[in-house]
Formats: sequence, C-alpha cells, structure tokens
Amino acid sequence: MEIVLKYFPDISVSQRRQLEALDELYQEWNTKINVISRKDIDNLYEHHVLHSLAIAKMFNFQKSTTVLDFGTGGGFPGIPLAIMFPDVKFKLIDGTGKKIKVVKEVINAIGLHNCVAEQRRGENERGIFDFIVCRAVMPFDKLVAIVRKNVNRKGNNSIPNGIICLKGGNIDDELGKFRKNVEITEISDVFQEDWFTHKYVIYLPL
Repeated sequence: MEIVLKYFPDISVSQRRQLEALDELYQEWNTKINVISRKDIDNLYEHHVLHSLAIAKMFNFQKSTTVLDFGTGGGFPGIPLAIMFPDVKFKLIDGTGKKIKVVKEVINAIGLHNCVAEQRRGENERGIFDFIVCRAVMPFDKLVAIVRKNVNRKGNNSIPNGIICLKGGNIDDELGKFRKNVEITEISDVFQEDWFTHKYVIYLPL
C-alpha cells in the first residue's frame, strides 16, 4: 500500500481504506479462485494496483465520464481506477464467470458504488462509453475492431474519447497501422520501480 501512497499521497481517507482492503480480499479469494498468479499475489499493489493507476497519472477523467473495462480479469485496471475516480461510472466485463464473481464480491466488500461488473464478452457488449480501458487482453488491432462500436463520439473531457490500453514489451509490431495514430507513454517516466520498464500506456483517440 505504501507504494500507492508514494505516488498518490493526496487520496481521501475513504479511498485509502478501499485500497487497503484490497490486499486481504484478493489474498482470500485467490485461495479459492486463481484470479492473480499465486507467484504474484504478494506484489498486488505494485504489479496490479499501481500498474492500473498509471492511467490515473496520465488522464484526469471528468465527472460523469463513463468507462468500460474490457476483459477486466480480477478487476484491473477497473477497480483501482473506480476508487481513484469516484464521480466516474465504470463497467467491468469479462467472459469468465469465476473472475466476475470475485470482482463483484470485491466491489461490494469495499462499497464501490460507481462500479458494476458483468460476465460478458466484448463482442456482446452494446453499451456506449467515453473510454475503453484494458490491460493486455489481446492484440491491439483485434481490440480496436471489437470495442470501436462502444466508444461515444461525443465527449466532455479535455481529450477525445477513445481506447486506453496498458501494454508491455515490444509493441511496435503489434500496433501496426495504428502506430501513427496512438500516443504512447512509458510508465517508467511516471513510476520509478524497475518493474515498469518497457511498460506503456497506449491511447488511441477515436
């Protein structure tokens, strides 16, 4: 938790309590349903929570913005972002029912009222949102093909609505035809820990 406070020292008491509660909740649920690698669960705050919050360091969503977390898995990046932006509405979807069960339980346990979770494949999601966020769920071109239909063309943020994706490794080949249209930010420019080397926030305005 200290690593989150290092970069977000001004969070409210409520936000801090919600973030602090994640450790025990995920530790407990991970013994029943493997939503986070058991080798990685002890790195929850650095590798999952703070990684998700890289988006919050680079984007300041305005009140009433709507965000879809596509392929949320165990709730990342959606749950940390929903904690950080209490006036923004989040919907978290994943095709795996067991994972969504955990996500729903975590949301309820910490009283996250601006966030809902549903078992649903992205192809079947018909809602319209200002931004789509995700964490390395599939190749970028396939992601864009699926979620383009869900992006609201009218927005109220300082940047155009679009897709915000957390990716790592060699991304040049994957971005392909979108390379000239995306904005890429190295997370290591924001977070000093070695783990964030060669990890990126990719933003595609639509």
